Amino acid sequence: MKQSHYYILLNYIFVKMSVINVYTTSATTENLSRHEMLMWVNDCLQSNLSKIEQMHTGAAYCQFTDFLFPGSIQLRRVKWNSKLELDWLSNWKLLQTSWRTLGIDKIVPVEKLIKGKFQDNFEFLQWFKKFFDANFDGHEYDPLEARGGEPLPSEVKVNTPSRVPARSAAPVVKLVSVLLK
Repeated sequence: MKQSHYYILLNYIFVKMSVINVYTTSATTENLSRHEMLMWVNDCLQSNLSKIEQMHTGAAYCQFTDFLFPGSIQLRRVKWNSKLELDWLSNWKLLQTSWRTLGIDKIVPVEKLIKGKFQDNFEFLQWFKKFFDANFDGHEYDPLEARGGEPLPSEVKVNTPSRVPARSAAPVVKLVSVLLK
């Protein structure tokens, strides 16, 4: 057996034995608010997520898995800022494969999470925060370097008005009417 294969096997055995699975119920009282959860995610991953729903791509969970268990997931295969559901499914599959290898026995409700609904994503993130707290050993981690400098997410929302002021609409109407002639 090659030395690198031997190292991977030993690393796998060590990691598999060291995973602490956690279980939650709705009666748990120590949950964080949505704002506290977002602050935690953004602090840990040096990201700029503005909504819990943005966790639906699976990319952040892939990085959290690498954070907890370095080298356990191929971050180069993660689609960090894709807008395609097929890429999100690829991220979730990558995560599930890694978790199965690590011995994490949580069933990931991908079909619910990928829809981007707040409640499903919030409940999963609450579970994951407990899992993270139970498994994190305090080691140093540079999330930006680990994802090759990719921002997460790529577009940072700037405070812009949600609607165009009435006086700005006239030039747009003129332009459209000119284009239609």
